This record gives sequence, structure tokens and C-alpha cells, in this order.
Amino acid sequence: MTAARIGFWLGPLLFAASLLLPAPGGMAGPAWHTAGLVGWMATWWMTQAVPLSVTALLPFAAVPFFGGGTAKEVAADYYSPIIFLLLGGAFLALAIERTGLHRRLAAGILDRIGGRGGEFGLLLGFMAAAALLSNIISNTSTALIMMPMVLAVLAGAASDPEQGPRTEGLFGALPMGLAFAASIGGLGTIIGSPTNAIGVGVVQDISGVEISFAIWAMYGMPVVLLGVPLAAWIVARVHRVADHPFDMAAARKAIQPAGAWSSAERRLVPVIALAFLAWMLRSFVAPFLPEDSFTDGTIAIVMSLLLFVLPDGIGRPLLTWREANHAPWGVLLMFGGGLALAGAMSRSGLAAWLGEALLVLDGVPLVIVALALVALVVLITEFASNVATASGIMPVVAALAVALGGESDFRTVLLLAMPAAMAASWGFMLPAGTGPNAIAWATGRLTLPRLIRAGLALDLAGIALIVGVAFVVSSVTA
Repeated sequence: MTAARIGFWLGPLLFAASLLLPAPGGMAGPAWHTAGLVGWMATWWMTQAVPLSVTALLPFAAVPFFGGGTAKEVAADYYSPIIFLLLGGAFLALAIERTGLHRRLAAGILDRIGGRGGEFGLLLGFMAAAALLSNIISNTSTALIMMPMVLAVLAGAASDPEQGPRTEGLFGALPMGLAFAASIGGLGTIIGSPTNAIGVGVVQDISGVEISFAIWAMYGMPVVLLGVPLAAWIVARVHRVADHPFDMAAARKAIQPAGAWSSAERRLVPVIALAFLAWMLRSFVAPFLPEDSFTDGTIAIVMSLLLFVLPDGIGRPLLTWREANHAPWGVLLMFGGGLALAGAMSRSGLAAWLGEALLVLDGVPLVIVALALVALVVLITEFASNVATASGIMPVVAALAVALGGESDFRTVLLLAMPAAMAASWGFMLPAGTGPNAIAWATGRLTLPRLIRAGLALDLAGIALIVGVAFVVSSVTA
């Protein structure tokens, strides 16, 4: 019997047990039933017994019947402002893909980095380009967009294309490095990875702490800036790229963009720059506007509206609805399901109960708690989807942070919630560990022993990196 089939039956059984068995001491009935629903959804998410977006519908169908909130309250959870941030980010990403701006950005970075440092310089150049794009576009989309460019480079440098996919040196390092960098780059901004938004939304629902675009970037960008060179060094060592000559001239020629900047590219760049500037300055501008009116989601939607009305120079807007309709609607629904589950945990009292139960960790140094938590999340995400891991574990992390520091302790919440949310995207050992890993594996240029060696080294280094950055940044900004 497959894991999906086992999960299909195990999930409802866990929920049924919460309906038939008495609640643990001190836990109210609605909280116990919510715990059963958490078990059901986590099981289905992690085993993918049904599509992830289908699992996300369970809170609306079940929560109003056992006291976790009315149908109106649960429906409101699904439409958190964070959803509009993700929707606007998706529209910006689709416009970048439509205009081909991603190719020019990648080539520009390679012009400045890829020609230096030989093989390692080319590897780092591609990884830097992937990380930059992944700040705006989802990590999986980044890998899908850039992997054909990698394969074109490898084909141009191959002395005998007919001998089949080569795996040594840069022939294996470039696909692996691109996948790793796409995942790491997604940690730089809230919109870079689905798990980031899940973490932000759940933390706000349970602890009341708002993590803005700017605050996330303060923690996420240092991880990206340190993590990408670290990953490049690990991948280069595992593949011994210096020992395998590579035709650099042919490689660079393979991805040079054709022609001058198009009018669409020139008009899209200011929109993207304006969006990032507004996100970074929002906390300074918001106090002068009506309360809770100028949010990160508001900025994303305003910038998205510009895409539909600004002409691209050839008689059409920068983005049409036919193109925009390719936004990840199922993923947005999945986010909503996670937020609805978090809302039920708060209203039913489950989050408070978990927090009290976890108070035994109160005497343990916070850095030790954070390291153990991040290590656990990294382990889980190697075997379950990143989104499923974040959706199932972030409510517990938020409850733990509130228990250890209190709702008003902004620093404690950030020191636990931020690393845990990032760790949900930090699984590199297995082909199915992340979407980019799966895309790289499909090229036929990766070998499992090398992937495990490089992934394990990066997993272990990432645990210390993520927690270390969080503590340093919080200390500097305190």
C-alpha cells in the first residue's frame, strides 16, 4: 500500500478519534476537535493523498460544526491580506516571463560574474541569477525558466553532444547549483516562496505579530547573500568542477540575449523597482494614511493594476488577463486553507493549550530551541512538500513562540517563526525535496550520491546559517 493510500485513510481516522475520544486534561472540546482536523490535514498534505488545494477546503467544511468559528469567520480567514500580496507577486512574475526580462537579467549577471573565476565563476553567476529571479518569481518557476538556459549552455560546451548527458564537473554542477540557488533565493522576500507567506500569515493570526515585506527582507536577504556562495562552494567541491575543463566561450554565447532592450522590458523595469521601493518604505509611509490601508498586499495589487493599463509599446498592455489567468489559483487556495486552520486553532483555544504544554522549554536557551526546531523542519521537508510542512508546523511554532515570549515579545516570535518558515524551503538531499530539485533531477545530469552529499552538507550548514542570521539581525535591530 502506498503512502498516499495510507494517508488517505489515516487522516479521517485521526479526526474521528478526536470526535469519539475524550479530550486530554485541560483541553476544551472545540480545541480537541481542531487538533483532530490538524492531524487530518497534515496527514493529507504530507502524503498528498488528495491534491493539496482540495485538503485546504476542509476547514470551511468542518470548523463551523465544532465551535472553531462561524462559516463567516472561517471564510474571512481564507481571504487574508497576504493572499493579495501573493496574487500581485504572481502577476509581476507573469509579466517578467512574458517580456523575457528574466533572460536579460540572467545574461547581465553572467557578463559581470560568469567570466571571472573560471568554472566556479560561471557556476556562481548562474546561481546568482537564479537567486535574484527567485526573489520575485517562485523558486519552482525560476527553475523552470532557467533550466533550459542551463541545458543550452551545457549543449554548447559539450564536445560530443551525441554521447548522452554528462554528469561530471559543470555538467552536473550547473543543474544542481541552479536548483539549490532557486530555493535559497526564494527566502529573500515574502513572495519568493509559498512557505514564506504561510509563515507570515499563520504567525499574524496566532501571535498578532505582523511581519512586513521589509522585516522579512532584513532576515531573508542575508541568508540569500551568504547561502548562495556557500551552496556554490559545496556543489563545486562535490562535482570537482576545477578538475574538468569546460568550454567557457561556447557556454556564454549560448545564452546571450538577441537584440536591444524591447519597449516592454524598459517599461516593466520601473514598475518592479517601484513595487520594491514601496514595500521597503511602507512602514514609514503607513502612519500618515488611514489605519491598515497601506499594506504590502495593497502595493502588490496597485502595481498589478499598472500592468493591465500601461502599454508595452506594441499596441497592447504589459499583461493581459489571458496571461494573468495563469496565476497559481490552486496555491492561493492552499494558503487560505492553512490560514483558516490557524484561525480555528486560535478561536478554539488549541493554540493557547499548545503554548502552555510547551512551556517546559521555558528554561532552555532560545538559540537551542531554534536550532532544534529548524533541524526538525529541515528533516520533515526532505520527505514532505515544502508547503505541506509549513502549513502543518507553523501553527505549532507560532504557539510555542507566544508561550515562550508572550504576544508582545516581538523578538522571540521572530527568532522562532522566521527560521522555521525558512527551514521549510531548506531541503536539498533528495530529488523530491523541492520543486527545483525535481526539475534538476529530470535533466538526467544529476547522480543520487552527489545530490545526497551536497544536499546533506547544505542542510547541516543551513541550520546554523538560518538561526545565526536571525539572532544577529535581531540583535543589531533591537
